[in-house]
Amino acid sequence: MTRDPCRPRFGRLKRAAIFAALFFCGQQAAAQDITVSHLDGGVELTGRYLGFDGRYLRMDSTAGPVTLDYQTVSCSGDACPDPQGFTPELRLAGARRMGEVLMPALVAGYANARNLSAERVETDRDTFSYVLSDPESGIVSLRIDFSLSTSDGGIEALVTNEADMAFSVRPITREERDRGIDAGLGDLGAPERSRIVAIDAVVPVVSAAQDLHEITITDLIAAFSGDITNWSALGGPDEQLVPHLGTAGSADEEGFTGTVMNESGDELSPDILRHASPAGLLASIGHDPKAIGIASYQSYGDAHPLAVSGGCGLRIDATLETLKTQDYPLSMPLFLYMPMRRVPPVVTDFLDWLRTQPAQFVVRRAGFVDLGASRIPIDAQGHRFVNAIAAADPESGLVELQRLVDGLGDKERLSLTFRFEQGSTDLDALSRSNIFQLAREIRDGQYDGATLLLVGFTDGRGPAAANKALASARAQAVLEQLIAALGGALPRTVRVRTDAYGETLPMGCDDSRWGRQINRRVELWIGD
Repeated sequence: MTRDPCRPRFGRLKRAAIFAALFFCGQQAAAQDITVSHLDGGVELTGRYLGFDGRYLRMDSTAGPVTLDYQTVSCSGDACPDPQGFTPELRLAGARRMGEVLMPALVAGYANARNLSAERVETDRDTFSYVLSDPESGIVSLRIDFSLSTSDGGIEALVTNEADMAFSVRPITREERDRGIDAGLGDLGAPERSRIVAIDAVVPVVSAAQDLHEITITDLIAAFSGDITNWSALGGPDEQLVPHLGTAGSADEEGFTGTVMNESGDELSPDILRHASPAGLLASIGHDPKAIGIASYQSYGDAHPLAVSGGCGLRIDATLETLKTQDYPLSMPLFLYMPMRRVPPVVTDFLDWLRTQPAQFVVRRAGFVDLGASRIPIDAQGHRFVNAIAAADPESGLVELQRLVDGLGDKERLSLTFRFEQGSTDLDALSRSNIFQLAREIRDGQYDGATLLLVGFTDGRGPAAANKALASARAQAVLEQLIAALGGALPRTVRVRTDAYGETLPMGCDDSRWGRQINRRVELWIGD
């Protein structure tokens, strides 16, 4: 059996040899053809080598993508893997916002948790590798290759087998899901094919000299599509409004177009001023009262962040709590997409570790919002109750508010919140992740002796009685999915109940799709 010289025997090589192999070989073998024959004299297949996990070989044959037990076949061709010298590899590709800081921090955190050294090997700004090895023996446990571009580029690399997993700052599109299915990757939009690793957000920012503290999403879209060109349209002075963004594919540009512009169907104005770096963008905005721009959460520099508001007067700032609860409408879950294929055990261990508390600590240290449940005391939610009182129906609304205070006044809200796909009864991607997170925390005993309350809410359209029934049904649906994630039964050490308050506690204005979507939710509360 011939071994590809660009797939070296990393198992016992010293670091210098590993680094040389990384620099000069790359992934050339992945594009080479191989021929495999069953040892019992059965079918012979010829096709492109796709990957090897230490036991199972993947290849793209004339019969389509196939996975073979390597112990049952003979292989010929330069790309044939050598099981004796096999080192697990993981090729990651996707959005620069995740690949520059978050994913490397998680790799380093995983290595530390497993008592491995993590050596970074630079090829160029957008291509690098981490080699995880035993610090004493030098034996390599895992090599992770990074290729940074955009969310589009990462998913394209996954579909064309140039990556094993893709990271993205936006949900996968229907077209991309179809391409993945056609390529034999499975449905990349299915819960088992995607993982949310952290939460980010896009935040509108202006100069501190601009007397503006909030903006509606409708006006934000109009400012960046070119429909609004003067600050007077936003209640400001009669002077030009100048939108700023990063270059195409930059973190702020990709997040904003994927979260806001693509959702609305509007195009970015060709008159937007572009900046090569986030620091340059924020410096320009901070010193120019005519400017408005987009920044990532907590990355504001000298610029001033704006709250997002609605026509009814409700407003939401981008805070740790509003991002975790996804009450902030421009929250941006960060995805890892994983195709339907076998992976080495060490890669499975890495993916499992991403859900642990130490991994969530790394997420916070890297400047992103983690997925762990935080407690929000009732006395820290005054603005929500002020909004509820202001929007309450004079007859039935205040009665329901009194019932809500009686039911929740001695409890705390947990940040895990559950929302549904637009026009669907299916939980959205972040909510599915929250189900697994809550199930893990229940299994770990974090809520032993406590009572968890799933509380349903709706938007304000339609009769109040019907909305309350709908909210109750949604809370029950979340409970059923939680029980399923726990293997079919709740542990005896924790109690979970449901309740519903319909339209009683609005987070957004019902005059926009964004506001209605925020209001349709199931909150998680905890009491003794």
